[in-house]
Amino acid sequence: MILEKNEFMLYAISQNYKIGIKMKIAISNDHAGVSMKNTLKTFLEAQGIEVTNLGTDSEESTDYPDYAKKTALLVQDRKVDFGIVICGTGIGASITANKIKGIRAALCYNVFTAKMARNHNNANVLALGARTTSEDDALAILSTFLREDALGDRHERRVNKIKEIEKQNFK
Repeated sequence: MILEKNEFMLYAISQNYKIGIKMKIAISNDHAGVSMKNTLKTFLEAQGIEVTNLGTDSEESTDYPDYAKKTALLVQDRKVDFGIVICGTGIGASITANKIKGIRAALCYNVFTAKMARNHNNANVLALGARTTSEDDALAILSTFLREDALGDRHERRVNKIKEIEKQNFK
């Protein structure tokens, strides 16, 4: 799949990342996600996005929680705008990232789920499965995730309910 002029430069890097700020993304992966991480990192850097690589570059077995946690903490501390976590299925990495207060990690497997993750859930971390998603699909999912915004309104009310549950349970 070839993205249309890189999805119009990710919709002008999501409207010049809300005027004049360079977007920053942290990306991490276990051994299963090395190739996908490198493909996404190259794509993001070509769009002028600053990428912090927190993943392994080795295909020797590693533990995804170690890497997903690093990305989620950078998002939590607002040192980056978004995070991307990759493991074999994306399930373990998303579960790990969601253990960090303030993280809304969404495991996306097509462009529709990426759009809904941003529009309805204001997701701040994208989780991908390197063994379940092709790299072409991952590029399309990532482009959609970065191009979309949270819609607010009734969706914001629901996200606020999630935040309230989080407040009650993350002491």
